[in-house]
Amino acid sequence: MYALVDCNNFYASCERLFRPDLEGKPIVVLSNNDGCIISRSDEAKALGIAMGAPEFKVRDELKEKGINVFSSNYPLYGDLSERVMDILREFTPDVEVYSIDEAFLNFDKVKVADFHDYGLQMKSKIRRGLSIPVCVGIAPTKALSKVANKIARKFPDQTQGVHVIDSEKKRIKALKWTAIESVWGIGYRMKKKMVARNIKTAYDFTDVMHEAWIKSQMGVVGLRLRKELLGESVLELEKEDVKKRSIAITRSFPKKLTDLEPLRERVATFAAVCAEKLRKQESCCYTVIVLLGTLEHKTAHSKMYYQEASTLAFATNSTLTITNIALDLLEKIYEKHHGHRFHKAGVIVTQMIREDEKQFNLFEEEDPRHLSIMKAMDSLNKKIGERKVRLASQDEKTWNMKQELRSPRYTTSINELMVVKCH
Repeated sequence: MYALVDCNNFYASCERLFRPDLEGKPIVVLSNNDGCIISRSDEAKALGIAMGAPEFKVRDELKEKGINVFSSNYPLYGDLSERVMDILREFTPDVEVYSIDEAFLNFDKVKVADFHDYGLQMKSKIRRGLSIPVCVGIAPTKALSKVANKIARKFPDQTQGVHVIDSEKKRIKALKWTAIESVWGIGYRMKKKMVARNIKTAYDFTDVMHEAWIKSQMGVVGLRLRKELLGESVLELEKEDVKKRSIAITRSFPKKLTDLEPLRERVATFAAVCAEKLRKQESCCYTVIVLLGTLEHKTAHSKMYYQEASTLAFATNSTLTITNIALDLLEKIYEKHHGHRFHKAGVIVTQMIREDEKQFNLFEEEDPRHLSIMKAMDSLNKKIGERKVRLASQDEKTWNMKQELRSPRYTTSINELMVVKCH
């Protein structure tokens, strides 16, 4: 059996953890640079605040309805997410962290007499330890556990936040209730095709008459999903030690940039973070890609991206090498599109191999001193603080984001610990 554990309104719930005075009050959390609403408490949803709404458009409405607004606080959310996952590992060793607020669990190595009661225990322990509400869906396959989780979330009074699909009758009832757009892996475009073919529910999707069509439209992915919904487990938990095949660091700027120097600083920072992540997972890359984006609301081509790539003769994870390449690529893009107002930049490293599989090139090779310099830099940053030792081309602030309403980083910054006044 599999379980999907999903934290309810995760970002909003994290903001309440150290602010019990916000219990029962409406909360919204904004995206990077305080752009759009990306998380809402149930109270904010009930007041009609739309997901994804730009903050500047609903600013007056938020104020009028007394809604508490927060900038996103990813260090806090990331730390609390790890704590949730640690609690889940107490219930089974097989946990796949699917996203910051979701995890799949497998119980093949655990004897469970009553899955509903086991789910309630997980829910209760996370609530007691972290005050974060979760819903639990349990079923024979990962796709069905997703369906079960939606039922638990939709009907909290009947399910107590835990729903188990453990019979054919429950499986069919759940699939008939689930709209096709709510099925895991069915996006907006595919939903339109499904509806045009009269596939309106997850149950319709499993009908044998649609199997050939699903294969033609979705390939093996669609056939696997159909089997999962029929109760045949074909998707296993993904191992946590699977290393990324590419690393991308992209961010929007608080204001549009036209000069080269501030762009150089941002790209140098993003390239340095990519290199740091490569070394953390003991990988090297061959290819570096730099992109710049423009966003003009009043033009026909409102969003444009420009990019350049470079492939090296040798694999590297050196901050010096990757940053130098990224800055060269930036200058090429800037020269071609000089005068544009850029709102976003990014660095992507790809064509990755394991560090211990690196092959040396006879004719062109990286300066061997880079290896010891990177080791010394990583060692110092580990001792004295994240990214304290950095390139001169980087700014002190790694993420130059607008976060005017950010709550304190209660659990990750010694300078922002909660203060308790005793009288």
